[in-house]
Amino acid sequence: MTAPQETTTAAPAARSPYDLPDVSGLVVGVLGGTGPQGRGLAYRLAKAGQQVVIGSRSAERAQEKADELGHGVRGADNATTAAESDIVIVAVPWEGHAELLASLRSELAGKIVVDCVNPLGFDKQGAYALKPEEGSAAQQAAALLPDSRVTAAFHHLSAVLLLDQAVDEVEIDVLVLGEERAATDAVQALANRVPGMRGVFAGRLRNAHQVESLVANLISVNRRYKAHAGLRVTDI
Repeated sequence: MTAPQETTTAAPAARSPYDLPDVSGLVVGVLGGTGPQGRGLAYRLAKAGQQVVIGSRSAERAQEKADELGHGVRGADNATTAAESDIVIVAVPWEGHAELLASLRSELAGKIVVDCVNPLGFDKQGAYALKPEEGSAAQQAAALLPDSRVTAAFHHLSAVLLLDQAVDEVEIDVLVLGEERAATDAVQALANRVPGMRGVFAGRLRNAHQVESLVANLISVNRRYKAHAGLRVTDI
């Protein structure tokens, strides 16, 4: 009598960290899109061919700034921007962060939300990091938006370089954090759309505080060396 043969199932191949989705057809909204950081991100993404909407409390002001940026950027109020976008970048001042996100909970449900807010204080000694009760701005966003796919990214970009039309490539790595791989992969892919920029996964949201805080150090670097410093991660 022949013994039954055992069948084995091969383990699925490990996913490559470099295998990222195509996000070119997604609409990107920028809350706080009329400020320097928001406008800079909107300009670079739109120039790379992304559909971009910038949001403001005033739709008229948003459209005015959108017209200045060109490349098909549209302007709208914050609620419309959130509702019409697939990926929403939060680039508002820290002081208005919680209030704005709480007001847009419904519009942001199901969306990938990219928080790039840096909670900082300033005194005579320069910039210093603030520690939100939730741990970081990104964790505050996650607490306020339980139905959204919250990530953290785009913290260390110079608004001056982003808005400088003479700069063709923004040579910088973008640290991306989050709880869901599909969301962080999409944000990495979005960063990769900008020439010179690279998205790098950097951990879960519990690690966002030190990423946000590092901006205080970069401000000190920039002041000392009259530069627009960013980050590069080696060996990947």
